Amino acid sequence: MEQLLHYAWKHKMFPLNPLYTTDGQLVEIIDPGLPNPNSGPDFFNAKIKLNGILWVGNIEIHERASDWQRHNHQTDKAYDSVILHVVSCTDSPTFRTDGKPIPQLEFHYPPQLSDNYNELLQTTHYPACYRLIPHLPPLMVHSFLSSLQTERFEQKTEQIYQRLNICNQNWEDAFFVTLARNFGFGVNNDAFELWAKTIPLQAVGKHRDSLFQIEAFFFGQAGLLEDSPRDEYTAQLIKEYQFLSHKFNLHLTESCRWKLLRMRPGNFPHVRIAQLACLYHRSQGLFSRLMEMQTLKELRDMLKGGTSIYWLTHYVFGETSPSRPKTLSQSSVDLIIINTVIPFLYAYGKYKGDERLYNRASALLEELKPENNYIIRLWKECGLEAAHAGDSQALIQLKKNYCDPKKCLYCRIGYEYFKSKVPQNG
Repeated sequence: MEQLLHYAWKHKMFPLNPLYTTDGQLVEIIDPGLPNPNSGPDFFNAKIKLNGILWVGNIEIHERASDWQRHNHQTDKAYDSVILHVVSCTDSPTFRTDGKPIPQLEFHYPPQLSDNYNELLQTTHYPACYRLIPHLPPLMVHSFLSSLQTERFEQKTEQIYQRLNICNQNWEDAFFVTLARNFGFGVNNDAFELWAKTIPLQAVGKHRDSLFQIEAFFFGQAGLLEDSPRDEYTAQLIKEYQFLSHKFNLHLTESCRWKLLRMRPGNFPHVRIAQLACLYHRSQGLFSRLMEMQTLKELRDMLKGGTSIYWLTHYVFGETSPSRPKTLSQSSVDLIIINTVIPFLYAYGKYKGDERLYNRASALLEELKPENNYIIRLWKECGLEAAHAGDSQALIQLKKNYCDPKKCLYCRIGYEYFKSKVPQNG
């Protein structure tokens, strides 16, 4: 398997006996080079000696030597810099574009690597490496989780920059779309994001003093006023939305598919939209204000929110319920901070070159308790417990980006698994 050849080469899993090219040249590998994730040769800037002569250049790896021709490398000048072709099976010679031959090394990865890799791929237990986890060095685990946390920051930053491009480089608008998405709390995330992109925040800002008008904007664009049971408040909202949609030329471009089945009433989209409306009514320049806040308490107080009076006795339009405040629970507020505020602190700090912002993002994650979801519980069961939200974000990144797609060859725990004799009981 070519992936395992890459892995063995990268991690210098070379046999103890001398290596020779297929034409008999003694090979000494000084530096295997740097992996290339893009097009072109597989490893850059390698250093090897062939019969004592130093060569510096690139390495290409294939399972079979004939793959060189199959991939048309013999006509691609990008591969003229290859100084060694590493293969499992030398079934063909290889040449540069000028017809000169390229030295080939027949290389085989250790059988233990293949055995451990197949075991990871075939196990139905999650995580696949569960038997090794209790035996991992704490320092290695801490270092890997820190690296995964940064990786997750970078991934979320890229998503924020994509939304920023859609929002014409307006940070307030991009923040609103991200905040709205996370108000879906998993089930309605996509619907909330689609809805948020239809909200004309500039127009909403002209009516920010009126919570009623903001609700008319928000519920009207959500399509939740259509076919709703009528009461006096709903009728007034419909009339107001008709006025605002005419004034600002609003259109429902696509109907949001809101999910309510098997959902707790407090998480109905009606309640979440009412909370967002109240938040934007109370907090002009919400993004800027949140970026300036220094403490977790300030953030929690700002985001706890509330609703208009109507929603104290309603979860949907037209159906009364016992009076109850509809503020966000602290656990929900903390999820909003983890998934919205903190990534924006990091992304905005990186955009501005302001270390204070992305340092504050990391500090806030370490101040917050770890998330309590099935992913974090699974890791805890096999001996890897999150100490704070930074760790839980790292473990989510580990599952989604390494465990789920079976990228064990790129995982630091996978590396420990492959190089170790894995304990059979643990």
